[in-house]
Amino acid sequence: MKPFLLTGTLNRSATIFLAIVATAGVLLPALNLLTPDASALHVPTYLVSLFGKYVCYAILALSIDLIWGYCGILSLGHGAFFALGGYAMGMYLMRQIGTRGVYGHPELPDFMVFLNWKELPWYWYGFDQFWFAALMVMLVPGLLAFVFGWFAFRSRVTGVYLSIITQAMTYALLLAFFRNDMGFGGNNGLTDFKDILGYSVQADVTRAGLFAASAIALALGVWATAAITSSKLGKLMIAVRDAESRTRFLGYRPEMVKLFAFTLSAVMAGIAGALYVPQVGIINPGEFAPANSIEVVVWTAVGGRGTIIGPIVGALVVNAGKSWFTGALPELWLFALGGLFVAVTLFLPKGIVGTIQHGWTARRLLIKSREEEKARELSEKQAAAEAAE
Repeated sequence: MKPFLLTGTLNRSATIFLAIVATAGVLLPALNLLTPDASALHVPTYLVSLFGKYVCYAILALSIDLIWGYCGILSLGHGAFFALGGYAMGMYLMRQIGTRGVYGHPELPDFMVFLNWKELPWYWYGFDQFWFAALMVMLVPGLLAFVFGWFAFRSRVTGVYLSIITQAMTYALLLAFFRNDMGFGGNNGLTDFKDILGYSVQADVTRAGLFAASAIALALGVWATAAITSSKLGKLMIAVRDAESRTRFLGYRPEMVKLFAFTLSAVMAGIAGALYVPQVGIINPGEFAPANSIEVVVWTAVGGRGTIIGPIVGALVVNAGKSWFTGALPELWLFALGGLFVAVTLFLPKGIVGTIQHGWTARRLLIKSREEEKARELSEKQAAAEAAE
C-alpha cells in the first residue's frame, strides 16, 4: 500500500462552525446556571438536556458522513454502535447506584435481583470505574466495526449488499439485547441512574456539564473529520468512493481505507451514545432498531453528505422538527419525515448545506469570469487605442 500522510488543514467553514460550537458550549450552560429563572435570558434545564441530545445526534450523523459522504459506504446499522456505546455508559451508571436501588443490593442492579441472578456476570466487571467504561465506550463499537469490516471489505461486499448486512447486524443485536438472560435488562434496558462521577445526573450543574461535554465531543469530531478529509488520506477515501477499481489498480488497498474509516466512524458513534444516555436517563434495545439507523441516514441526506457541517445541520433541523411535530401533530410526524426526504432528494439532491455551497461556488466562479471578461475587453480597447496612435 502506498504511503500517505494523515495531515490536513481546516477550511474556513469548519473553523467558523467550531467557533459556533465552542460559543454554544459555554453560553448555554452559563445562561442556565448563572441567570435567575425569571430572566428572559434564562435557559431551562430541560432545554439544556434537549439540546444536549441533539448534539449527540449530530455526532452520530457526522460519523455517517465520514463513511458515506467521503468513502461511499452506506451503513444502515450505525445505530448499533451508538447503542453499544450507550450500554457501556449505562452499565457504569448502574454500578453507581449501589444500595440505593429498589432492592438495596450493593452490587447487583435491580433487574438482576428481580430475575434471581446470584452474582454479577463477568462482562460487568470493571464497570464500576469510569475510566474502564470510557475505554469500553470506544473499544466495543470499534472492535465490532473492525471485525465486521475486515470480513465485509476483504470480501469486496459493496453497495446495497453491504447496506443490507449492516442492517442485519443491528437487527441481530436488537433481538439479542431483548433477551433477559443476556444480562442487560431485557426489554426495559438500563435506567434509574443516580450519579455520574459522583454528581447527581438530575442536578442542573451536571446537565450543563453533560451538554458542554457533548459540545466538546462534537467540536473534536468536526476537527478530526475535517483534518482527515483534507489530508492525503481523505483524498484517497474520495478516490475509493468515486473509482474503487482504479484506486486498486494504482497500487492502493481500498479495503484497508474503508476499514479505517468504518472503525473510526463506529468509535464516534459509540461516544455519541455514551453522552446521550446520561442526558435522556435510559438505554434499551429500541436504540438498535433498524429504523433509527435509517433515520440517521435521512439526517445526513437532508443536511448534505460529504460536507461535514451538512449532516450536523440535518440532525439539528430534523430533530427540532420532530420535537415540534410529535408534540403538536404526532400522527403526522412520519409523513412529514418521509415527505422531507422525498423533497430533498428531488429538489435539493446535494442537501441543504451542499446546495448552499454549490450555489456560493457557482456565484464566485461567475463573478470571476465576468471580471476576467472585463479585464480582457479593457486590454483589447487599450491595444486598439495604441494601434490607432
